Order: sequence, then structure tokens, then C-alpha cells
Amino acid sequence: MISRRNFMRQSGLAVAGMSGLQLATLNSMASGELLRDPGFGELVPDPNNIMSLPKGFSYKVISTRGQTMDDGIKLPDKPDGMATFEGPGGECILIRNHEMNVDMGSADHANILKLPKEKIYDYGKGETPSVGGCTTLVYDTKKQEVIRQFMSLAGTDRNCAGGPTPWGTWVTCEESITKPRSLKRKRGMVHYEQAHGYAFEVPATVEPALADPVPLKEMGRFRREAIAVEPESGMVYQTEDEHEGLITRFIPKEKGNLAAGGKVEALVVKGQDGMDTRNWKAQSINVGEPMKVEWIEVPADTSEDGGLRFYGRKRGAAIFARGEGIWYGDDGYMYFACTNGGKKQLGQIWRLKPDVDGGELELFVEPNDSSLVVNADNVTFAPFGDLIICEDRKGDVIRLVGVTPEGKIYTFANNHKGTELCGAVFSPDETTMFVNLQHTGMTLAITGPWDKKLGA
Repeated sequence: MISRRNFMRQSGLAVAGMSGLQLATLNSMASGELLRDPGFGELVPDPNNIMSLPKGFSYKVISTRGQTMDDGIKLPDKPDGMATFEGPGGECILIRNHEMNVDMGSADHANILKLPKEKIYDYGKGETPSVGGCTTLVYDTKKQEVIRQFMSLAGTDRNCAGGPTPWGTWVTCEESITKPRSLKRKRGMVHYEQAHGYAFEVPATVEPALADPVPLKEMGRFRREAIAVEPESGMVYQTEDEHEGLITRFIPKEKGNLAAGGKVEALVVKGQDGMDTRNWKAQSINVGEPMKVEWIEVPADTSEDGGLRFYGRKRGAAIFARGEGIWYGDDGYMYFACTNGGKKQLGQIWRLKPDVDGGELELFVEPNDSSLVVNADNVTFAPFGDLIICEDRKGDVIRLVGVTPEGKIYTFANNHKGTELCGAVFSPDETTMFVNLQHTGMTLAITGPWDKKLGA
């Protein structure tokens, strides 16, 4: 197999070997044929009409909403972003977000209220606690069996994505900026006792344990999607799910201790204050053209909901088309998705070379071809050297998409349940890929001949 380190090295060589003009020409071709890769070959129809995969691959539904977990709590709905960690006995620890909001229903409130009050971030006056959060699933990849599941963070709102840290924790992100208030909804009154829009840290454990629900307020309050940590500096890079969102970084006072505080900075393209990277009106940024970046400090919170991005934009920060998943590569590059970037608003993949004093940004993929990819969301690296992208869109068939180091694209899986795919991630032993079917509340484990990629 090609290691992740080799992917990043090859990816750098591939992009460096072609001019931005050449790559832009490839990406502008209506047919998209030059951007296609054979991947693992044709997909085999699934008789159960859940997930079609290449020959030799199979999936197993390992978890479904409503199951009673080992701590007595019902498994919440809407599974989203995930990460894996190696347990002390070689177990795979899978931490999973649930993008639930406060007015999902009375059964969800009753479920959360079974937990100790001090472990629920937003208690909702004891009537409508926030029902987002995280669950942990401990998995035996050799037997392909679930060992146990349990709630690991409770009382947060719309936990969408997040990211793993080098010190073995999961940082979960609220895609919500609700303030304390009571609201009348169709199901009745709902109560928020806390402000939302924060990140929370969840330890990776094999035994049932609820994380202390401590908001990491100095990382910023905004509609945060995902994070990735640069391990040498401990800086945390963050995406924002807004149509004119920012890319920010959190510089901690203490490396590896996010709760100790720090400062937030926003990305600025050097010499291009307020650059619009979305390419909606014109191809102002071409694939493969590096741009130097610098950073400006922004407030962690403002009195205005969503104010962080408005503050940054007025001071020259670049804007991005709904920043989604972000993942750190072994050679120090960050890859992140913008779900509706590009002329046809089908999505972009960017890569960023971070540096304490600046860094370099370039557009890696922008196909503008719906047969290749639509609305890229979560991003992860595969052990065979490719990026794996989850699509978040409407339709009868929604895909897992592979992107090679050369920027070529293939379909790895078709989901037939009409739901966005979320949280694709590989086990530490690189044998199993996990993915969520959000609106059916399923988590799948996929295995197969990962070393049999065509043309590899």
C-alpha cells in the first residue's frame, strides 16, 4: 500500500509538475474525462439497496439509531463526523458526532435527561436539553464486531464535524450560534440556557465515560464545521460552514492544552485583501496556482451572531464557499473542502501549507462536473494514498468519492438511501473504513482489498 506520507509527497510532485494553466484547463473541460480515474473498478449493485461497492468489498451495518447502548442511553440519530483512535488493547475507538438540535422531539429530551445534570452542557431548564453530542463505539476489526457503545458528550447543539488531536482526543464542533433564549416551535417551547457555537474536547476511552462539557471559548464562537491540528506547533486550523466563511487558526497558549486558551487568527491572501476564493462569478483562482497567506487576529466572540466572519472580512480576510471537512497530512499540508465553491457551485478541494509566520494556499481540485463530485463535505486520507470525500447533497444516489494524488477522481461507493454520507475514516490498523448514512442513522464498516486499486 502507498503510505499517507507518500500520498502527500506524490501529490506535491504531481501539482508541481503541471502549471496552474494546465490544471485549470483540465478542470474546465466539460466532459471531465481527463480528470477520471478507474479507482477500484465498476461498482457491484447491492441487493439490499444500501451501498454499492467495487468487487471484493463489503459493508456491515454496525450501529443504528435507537439502539440501547451499554450505558442504557438510546443511540441518538443523525451521526456525522468521526475519528478513530487505537485503544490500549488494540481496539479501534470510533468517536462519532450527532448533528441533533434541541427541537428533535420529547423522546430525545427524555433520553438525555437520564444523564447526570452536571454532564449535560445545556440542560434546557430540565425540559428541553440540547440533544446533540458524541457517542463512542469500541470495535474489534479482526472479528468485525462491536465491543460496546456509549454516550461520551451530552447537551451540545448540532455537532457536525470536528477533528482528532495528536494527543488522542476528539474535538467536536457545534454548527450552531444560538444564544440563551426560549423559542416557540411546532413541538412546543424549547429552552437554551447556554450560548452555542463552540468546540468541545472528548477523550478517547474504551470504557463508558462522559466528557466534562467544557466549551473551548477562546477557540472562537462561530458556525464551526471541522478542525485539524498541526502537530509541531499545536495550532488548530478551523473551517466555517457559511457561504462567506473564513479559514481560521487557533494558537494555544500551551501546546496540547486547548482549555488553557489562546488567540484566533483569520487567513488573508497576501496582497489580496478580502479575496473571494469561491470562483462563482469568474475563474479568479486557477487550480495549482500557489498564493502566499498571512494571518490577522480576530476576536473569539462578538456581540453579533456570526460576527467573527464579518469582522475578519472587513479587515481583509479571504472568504470561502462553506468550509467543510479538513484533514492534516503527514508532510504538513492541510486539505479542506468548500462544499459549493466553483463556477457551478459543486465544490472545491484546497490545500494549505501552514507556517507560523504565514503559509501557502492553492486550489487543488475544482472539477465543475456533477458526474465527478457534488458538494464535497467530510474529508479523510486512505491508506492506499487517496483522499476520500463524502458527498452532502440531495438525490437518489449519493457517493463516496476518491481523489488521487494527481487530482483525478473516481466513485468508490454509491449510497442508495438518499442521505448525505458523513464521517468517513479508517481504523488505525487500516483494514476498515467507517462511514455514516446520516438520515437513516446508520454507521457502516467497509472492508475489502484496499491494495487492489486499478492502475496503482
